[in-house]
Amino acid sequence: MTDQSGIDTLQYLSGQTARHVRLQLASPSEIVNPLLFFLLVVILFPLGLGPDPERLALMAPGILWVVALLANLMICMRLFVDDFEDGSLEQLAMASTPLALSVIPQLLAAWMTGGLVLSLAAPLFGMMLGLPVSAVPVLVASLLMGTAIMLLLGAVGAALTVGVRRGGILLALLILPLYIPVLIAGTRALDEALHSGDPVVALAFLGAGVTGGLLLAPLAIAAGLRVSLEL
Repeated sequence: MTDQSGIDTLQYLSGQTARHVRLQLASPSEIVNPLLFFLLVVILFPLGLGPDPERLALMAPGILWVVALLANLMICMRLFVDDFEDGSLEQLAMASTPLALSVIPQLLAAWMTGGLVLSLAAPLFGMMLGLPVSAVPVLVASLLMGTAIMLLLGAVGAALTVGVRRGGILLALLILPLYIPVLIAGTRALDEALHSGDPVVALAFLGAGVTGGLLLAPLAIAAGLRVSLEL
C-alpha cells in the first residue's frame, strides 16, 4: 500500500521549498551579497599578503573556509526575520503541521540559494588564490557539507535571537564557537588534498555532522522559535 501521509509530506516539503526559492530569487541581493563578500575578500588577501603564488596557495584553505564561514553567517542573520516581522512565523507555530517540519523548506531554500551557490563558485575563487585544480573536488565536497552544517547550526541561533533587537551580534557570539570544528575539518580536508594526503576522515566527519544536523536541528529550531514567540 502506498503511504499517503508520506506522499503528502513530500509534496508539502517540495511545494514549500519551491515557494521559498522563488522568494529568494525575487530578492537577488540575498544571493549576490555573500558572493560579492567572498569575491572582495579573495581579491583583498593577495593585496595584503603579496602576490607570491606559493604563499597564497599555502594559505588558500584557511582563507576560503574563513570567508565561507563569514558569508554563511550573513545568510543566517536573515533567517526567519521576515516571517517574524509579518506574523507568518506565529501562524506556522500554531498550524497543525509540526513546526520542526515547517522550517525544513526554508532551510533547504536558504542552502540552495546560499551554501550551494557559494560551494559551486568557490573553485573560481580558489584558483584566484593559486589553488591547484586537483584540490577542487575536495573543496566543493567539503563546502557542500560544511555550509549545510553551518546553516543548520546558524538556524538554531537565528531561531533563538529572531525576536531580539540587533540580534546579529548575539547570533555571532552564540554560533561562532560551534563553527570551529566545522572550520577545522574543512580546512584539514583541503590541506590533505593539497599535500597528497587522505581527506576521507575529515570529509567523513563533515558527513556525520550533516546527518546529525538534519536529524536534530529542526527540533532545536522549532523549540527556539517557540521560545522567541513565547508560545
